[in-house]
Amino acid sequence: MPTIATARPGPYSFDISTTALLVIDMQRDFLEPGGFGESLGNDVSQLRRTIAPLAALLADARAVGLAVVHTREGHLPDLSDCPPAKLNRGAPSKRIGDPGPTGRILVRGEYGHDIIDELAPLPGEPVIDKPGKGAFHATDLDVLLAERGIRSLLVAGVTTEVCVHTTVREANDRGYECLVLADCVGSYFPEFHRVGLDMIAAQGGIFGWVADSTQVRAVLPTTSALQPSS
Repeated sequence: MPTIATARPGPYSFDISTTALLVIDMQRDFLEPGGFGESLGNDVSQLRRTIAPLAALLADARAVGLAVVHTREGHLPDLSDCPPAKLNRGAPSKRIGDPGPTGRILVRGEYGHDIIDELAPLPGEPVIDKPGKGAFHATDLDVLLAERGIRSLLVAGVTTEVCVHTTVREANDRGYECLVLADCVGSYFPEFHRVGLDMIAAQGGIFGWVADSTQVRAVLPTTSALQPSS
């Protein structure tokens, strides 16, 4: 069983057959220059630094047969699944559903709502469309994971302190063991990123464990080790 001895707050072991890589909200609206995130004054380079390590991890995870699940935050075109407390947040003309640089902001089916090309899901990899911050709220993610026998999650995506944190808290309450990949999650605010990771691993891992993706890749079996012996 792969074990990351140097994870925080202590060693993290996982069974590949019952583990999924959960990639949260790596969408154009949040990550691409000129997109919605940048239009609000955010430095998207803080999120884009996650792309290269996550792409490398995805390749290795797929090679050894690790389950991969993607999420996208967004709403129905009529915004019927977007509560007023969320809909009314932000400056006028830059709210959910308003026209943005890559289509209506955070609306399903718009160009900006989709996952960036560098991390595009492969055929057969589930994509969970979620209306909230957490990936379990108003989605069938828990059912999907249960059907596949998944009990451990390797968590990547954006942003560290919002959708990643909310999802990890939800997962923890449902009994999943979560390892958050520090170099594959990002925030527009570096201090929020640092503190968010510290909160996850605090008090003996109150919400989960933290490690870099290179540590995970180092303990994954090689593809040759997975070949049946002759």
